[in-house]
Amino acid sequence: MAASKSSDLMTSGPIGRKIVTFAFPIFLGYLFQQFYNVADSLIVGNLLGNSSLAAVSSTGSLTFLLVGFFMGLASGEGVVISHYFGAEDETELRRAVHTALAFGIASGLAVTVIGVLLAPQILLWMGTPEEVLEEATAYIQTYFAGALGMVFYNTCTGIMRAVGDSRHPLQYLIISSILNVVLDLIMIAVLHLGVGGAALATILAQFISAFLCLWRLVHVKEVYQVRLREIRFHWDMLKQIISNGLPAGLQNSIISIGNVVVQSNINAFGEMAVAGYGAYTRIDGFGFIPITSFPMALTTFVSQNLGAGEYERAKKGSRFGILCSVALAEVVGIIIYVTIPVLIGAFTREEEAIAYGVQWARICTPFYFLLSFSHCISAVLRGAGRAVIPMFTMMAYWCFVRVGFLTVMVPITQSFTTVSWVYPLTWLLSAVTLGIYYLRVDWLHGRHSVRGMRRAAGTD
Repeated sequence: MAASKSSDLMTSGPIGRKIVTFAFPIFLGYLFQQFYNVADSLIVGNLLGNSSLAAVSSTGSLTFLLVGFFMGLASGEGVVISHYFGAEDETELRRAVHTALAFGIASGLAVTVIGVLLAPQILLWMGTPEEVLEEATAYIQTYFAGALGMVFYNTCTGIMRAVGDSRHPLQYLIISSILNVVLDLIMIAVLHLGVGGAALATILAQFISAFLCLWRLVHVKEVYQVRLREIRFHWDMLKQIISNGLPAGLQNSIISIGNVVVQSNINAFGEMAVAGYGAYTRIDGFGFIPITSFPMALTTFVSQNLGAGEYERAKKGSRFGILCSVALAEVVGIIIYVTIPVLIGAFTREEEAIAYGVQWARICTPFYFLLSFSHCISAVLRGAGRAVIPMFTMMAYWCFVRVGFLTVMVPITQSFTTVSWVYPLTWLLSAVTLGIYYLRVDWLHGRHSVRGMRRAAGTD
């Protein structure tokens, strides 16, 4: 059965307008989310102190380590749903949507159990400074207790974006972000629940946003409407989702191990280094907005157009999206480079912590364009059903090279600067490798077709 035509289809109309129209709500959504992240750290740093800020900051890489695998797997659902939506195959589209929701529930429960049980021990392995370990443990266990809401929210928004709807996820993210800040103030300033209260505020807001997303999918009058009684695993569809998402899941997990090693090296320089780096990561999030929003748009755009057989349109769109993302990322990087001392100073009054944050920022921000380019090429290849090459590239450089570099160089130099340079160096290596592959290989043809996806997953 063919799906009905939808204004969310990206297979016709002006290419630039379609990509920007889709990416802009994602851009605004991440901007709003980043304002929340900043507000969260400002509340923690100013109301609870530098140690609490360091405690929350020290959990970031661990959070992504445990969540990243399942979120990477879930990215496969977006590729599959986009293909069937672009191919106007209503029957397979509905099966993909309901399988994705079942998978989101299972993944959220898995992250919750694994995170609550293992996170405290991993914090010890990471060498988290003793003075912040108790608060870091309280934060991470509370956070993972509500992981189901976070994973299910991302599953629902992934479905909406896969069919070209980036507006409603923006609305729900704005509601969630505002609610997060309000709950933060109540939990910390009024109820005095400490960093555990900050984590509790986050998970409550995520559950509410997940409910809003599900409500939208249940009541939408489109071919991808969700019927709760139909949420189940269709095993052939699950195999397609995992086949497309497993490379990204493995990539996220392996990269996260590398980032945990980076965080461990930062921890070795003490509480001030952890706090300064943590404050920078909140500001650094603004640089990731174009780096994240345009790649998301590119994956959906490429998937839908290749599913519809629009090869030249997919190629032109990929070039346009890459250019926009790279340019915007570098502009944001320059702004952060210039203003970073003032920005870090808003989070902490400790001069040593500020110095650590400024040093890290001024080494990394000039190279945001390399990071953006790597993410865009990876997004295009995932949309074309070629996620394996980005997986091996990112794993090689963003994990193994990073760990090897730190293992060899940090004992020799015993310098925080050495740790800072590991990111730009590996961004350069991945950008060069992926750029060569993009230019020399015919990524447009092969696994992108519906039949090709089924064959690759072994379901045809």
